[in-house]
Amino acid sequence: MSVFLPAVHAATLETLLPQLGELIVARNRKYNGDAHWVVPGRYLGRDNYGHWVFQGSGEFISRPGTALYTASDATLLIPHEGDWVATFFDGTHPSGVELYIDLATEFSWQRIQPAAVEFHMVDMDLDVIRTAERGLFVDDQDEFAAHRVLMDYPAELCTRMESTTAALMDAVASRQAPFDGRDAAWLTLGRSLP
Repeated sequence: MSVFLPAVHAATLETLLPQLGELIVARNRKYNGDAHWVVPGRYLGRDNYGHWVFQGSGEFISRPGTALYTASDATLLIPHEGDWVATFFDGTHPSGVELYIDLATEFSWQRIQPAAVEFHMVDMDLDVIRTAERGLFVDDQDEFAAHRVLMDYPAELCTRMESTTAALMDAVASRQAPFDGRDAAWLTLGRSLP
C-alpha cells in the first residue's frame, strides 16, 4: 500500500497554487513510500494542459544515493489530468534527452512557506523518453515488472500505467498537444525570470 500524502481537492489546490516565479519543490516517492527524486523549480503558470515549472541548469537535485547539479534547462509539465509528468529539456542535455515522461500517480500540493510549494507524486517506474540519438522509447519496464511484485501494485493500477504508457507513446510520436512544441515558449519565459 502506498504511503503518500492525500490528494488535494481542486478547490483547495487553487488556494495553494504559486505565483509566477515562486519556488516549486517536486518530491517524488516510490509506491512503497521510499524517497526518490527531489527537484526544485520556479512556477511559470498554467494552460489547458497543466502547470508549467522551470527547472534551470545548475540546480542541485538528489535522490537516495545520488546528487548532482543539473546541466541543462528544462520545463516540467504537471497535467491537470493523467498519470504522468513530462520534463522537456533544452538542446544542451548531456545525454541528448529531449523529453522524459515519468508515469506517476497520487499528485498532491502543499504550501510549505509563503513563497514555496511542494508538489508530491508517486513514481510508477515506467518512462516514455525521446532522445536525439535513440528516438522515442519506453524505459524501465524491467523495474516496473519487479516492483509490481515487490511492492504489490494493484492489478488495476498496472493496467492503467501500461495503457497510459501506450497512449503517451502515440501522442508523442504524432506530436499531439502538449507534445507539439509548446514547451519552447514556457522555456523562454523561465529563462526570463529574474
